[in-house]
Order: sequence, then structure tokens, then C-alpha cells
Amino acid sequence: MGNIRFQRPLGNRPYRKLYLIIAEGSKTEPQYFSMFNSDEAYFRVKCYHGKHASAPPQLLKLMTAQKKSEGLKLTDEAWIVVDKDSWTEAQLLELDTWANISANHGLALSNPHFEYWLLLHFEDGNGISSSKDCLARLLRHLPNFEKGSVDTRKLRLGVTDAVTRAKRRDNPPCGDWPKTTGSTVYRLVEKIQ
Repeated sequence: MGNIRFQRPLGNRPYRKLYLIIAEGSKTEPQYFSMFNSDEAYFRVKCYHGKHASAPPQLLKLMTAQKKSEGLKLTDEAWIVVDKDSWTEAQLLELDTWANISANHGLALSNPHFEYWLLLHFEDGNGISSSKDCLARLLRHLPNFEKGSVDTRKLRLGVTDAVTRAKRRDNPPCGDWPKTTGSTVYRLVEKIQ
């Protein structure tokens, strides 16, 4: 017999849109956003985090490095996810300015912190005046909650409700970030969904 070569056809998997997320939080946010990944999805989510309590300049620096490392395409999106409770208006303005320089950039901010976004998966979140109030209320719904230990099964059931509740609070939509209790994480989650 002659030299017959059998060659396995190479798969041609279509490109999956990337949502590159740089989060201030090192535990809860990456765990939360990972729940949107699946082999069947037409997109993928990669969430990186700064060091504990990374300031906006460090987050922007990390974003620049990760955009380059990931080879971000124009159809991909880059988002920074932060809490309001730690940062000044000037620091947040720096992030908002970055978010507005490109159509595929975004800023998602929760006031007072990311756990408020999680709370919206279960209730309207009215009457929250501090981070302490927010965490106490969240523990009613997720009794075993601690940073880095998120029950994504329970949260997954409330994602649509969280988006609805956050949009209702953000009416009319703020141009930058919520100055009072609220979260614009819904803008990112809506795009992912």
C-alpha cells in the first residue's frame, strides 16, 4: 500500500467574546462572575483582581496589562468593578474617565460595596445606610456568606431580579456611578446575559 496519510480535521471553534473584568475585590467578585462561564456560552468571562484594597490607579494599571496579555479585540469588553465605600470622588472620576474613552470599556460600581449587588438578588435593598447594614441583611438570605464563599446556585436564581431591582433604583440612569445606595453592576451583567 502507498503512503496514505490520515489527517484528523482540525476543529474550527468560533471566537467567543471576552468580558475582561478587573475587580477591586479579590474573592467575592471573581467567584461571582465565574458563574456566567460555560462551555456552551458564546462568550467567556475572565475576572482578575488587584491586591487587597487596590486603589483605582493600580486597577487601571492591571487592566492595561491584562488587555495586552489577553489580546483584547474591539468586539471584547473591558470592565472595572469597584465599591464606592473606599474611594474619593476624584479617584472614581479617574475610573469613569477611563470607562468613557472607548465604547468597549465600562465601570460597574456598587455603593456601599459589592455585597449590595448580591443583596439585590433577594430583595429591593431599601434602608441600607452602611456596609454593616448591607452585610447584616445579606446574611439573612445567605447565612453562610463570607468573602470568597459565595453560594452561586442561590445567586444564579436571582440574577434577573437583581438586574430589575438595580435598574429601578438607577432611575433616571446615572451618567457615572450611584451617589447613594445602588449598583451599576447590572449594566455589565445585562451585557453578559
